[in-house]
Amino acid sequence: MEDLFDYADEIGPAKIIHVYEPSIGLKAVLVVDNVAAGPAIGGVRMAPDVTTEECIRLARAMTFKNISAGLPHGGAKVVLYGDPTMPKPDKERLIRALACSLREVKEYIFGPDMGTDEECMAWIKDEGGQAAGLPAEIGGIPLDEIGATGWGLSHVTDVAVQLCGYFCDFKLENARFVVQGFGAVGKHTARFLAARKAVLVGVADSQGAVYNADGLRVDELIKLKETGRSVVDYPEGRKCDRDEVIDFDCDIWIPAARPDVVNEDNVHRLKAKLVVQGANIPFTYGAEKYLHDKGVICVPDFIANAGGVTCAAMEYRGATQAAVFQTIEEKVRSNARLVLEESRIRKILPRDAANDLALRRLKKAMAIRRWSIF
Repeated sequence: MEDLFDYADEIGPAKIIHVYEPSIGLKAVLVVDNVAAGPAIGGVRMAPDVTTEECIRLARAMTFKNISAGLPHGGAKVVLYGDPTMPKPDKERLIRALACSLREVKEYIFGPDMGTDEECMAWIKDEGGQAAGLPAEIGGIPLDEIGATGWGLSHVTDVAVQLCGYFCDFKLENARFVVQGFGAVGKHTARFLAARKAVLVGVADSQGAVYNADGLRVDELIKLKETGRSVVDYPEGRKCDRDEVIDFDCDIWIPAARPDVVNEDNVHRLKAKLVVQGANIPFTYGAEKYLHDKGVICVPDFIANAGGVTCAAMEYRGATQAAVFQTIEEKVRSNARLVLEESRIRKILPRDAANDLALRRLKKAMAIRRWSIF
C-alpha cells in the first residue's frame, strides 16, 4: 500500500479523509490541501475511475488556483467513485450520504466539478454541508449554467493570443480552435470564443470526436448535448475516436475533460500553436516542457480556468451574478498576462512562472496567518 505521506510537503495536504459506506456503495476521498488563506473550497468530482492520488493533485491545483486568484480560500477536492449518469435517486442518495459524512469538516466548502452540478450542491446544503455553486432558485449563482469557467477561459485565450506575437502569428478572430471535452466547461468556452469570431473546427466528448476544417456550428453542438446526444451526431465533418482529437489541425487546443490526457507519449501529435487548459491537470509536466521547447504556449490550468471557483467563492460570500463576470475577467486577464510575460522574460515554462506566482502568494499568507488544520 502506498504511503500517502509521500505526497506531503511544506504546503500540505492538511487532511486526507476516506469515506466508505458499503451498504449504499459510497466510496469517496476528501483532500484538504491548505487553509492558510481561509476555508478550503473545491469541487466534487464523480467518476468510476478516480483515485486518491488524483484527488491530492487536484487539491493542490485548487490551492494554487485560489491563492493566484486572490480568493480568501484554501484548496481542496473530493473524488466520489461512481458513474455520474446513474439513476438520479441513486446519485442523490450517494451525494447526500457524502454530505452527511463530511458535515463536521468545517474547513471545507463543497463545489461542483465533473460529474456534479448545482442540484448536487443543493442536496449537500440540505444535509447541512457548506456548499457553493447552488441553483439560482435558492440564491445561488449556477456557475456551470452561466459558463463562468468558460468566460474566464475565453479571456485568457484573448490575452495569450495578444501576447502570442512573440511566439506565433495569428489573431483570435478567425483563429481555429479545438475543444477536447464538450461538457459544462467546453461548451461555454466554445460559445464565448465563437462570439469573438474564432472558429471551432474540432470537438470531442466521451463518445467520439468530429472535425470540420470549414468550422462547426457551436449552437447546434450545444443543442445536441442538451438533448443527451453526442458530438458525433453532428451531421457534417469527419467522425473519429475521441482520442484522435489530439491530431486535429488547429491554432488553439483547449483540454476541458480529464487529467493527463496529454503526456510524453502523445504530445508530439499535437498540432496547435497555443494550449489553454480548461481542465485541471490535463497535461503532464513533461508534455508542457516538450511544447515549450517547440515554441508552443501552454497556459496552465489554475491560471486559465479560475473563473468557476471565483464565481463559487463570490456566491458563497454573497455577491451577485452581475458582479461575477467582471471580477472573473479582471482576475484571469491580469494573472495570465503576469505569467506569460514572466515566462517570456525569464525564458521558463509558463507552468514554472505560474507555480512561482502561486507559491509567493501562498507563503506570504502562511507567514501572515498562524494557521491550523484543526
